[in-house]
Amino acid sequence: MTRAILVVLALLALQGEASARPRAWCGWWMGQQLGKLDPSLWLARNWARVGSAANGPGVGVVVVWAHHVGIITGRAASGEWIVKSGNDGHRVRERPRSLARVIALRVP
Repeated sequence: MTRAILVVLALLALQGEASARPRAWCGWWMGQQLGKLDPSLWLARNWARVGSAANGPGVGVVVVWAHHVGIITGRAASGEWIVKSGNDGHRVRERPRSLARVIALRVP
């Protein structure tokens, strides 16, 4: 088979697997956590349209940056919000994060 055919077959195989993790995987991870398996949500900024707008940050609120997405799990003594997300340093991490440059706060 030619290389082009092999690439097409590989892409078709991935389309059938909602759990196949993409290279940039924070949006995919969030979908796995919240039971939202729509592949369009693998792109972090697309989480800005999920659920409804939050009145502000709080536990359980999804935080969307242009290139990252996570969920607030608490608040640090420093005042920063603790965010859990996938693909944060190539792993799942939970840590205080600045909410500067956030493009959306959503209630899933």
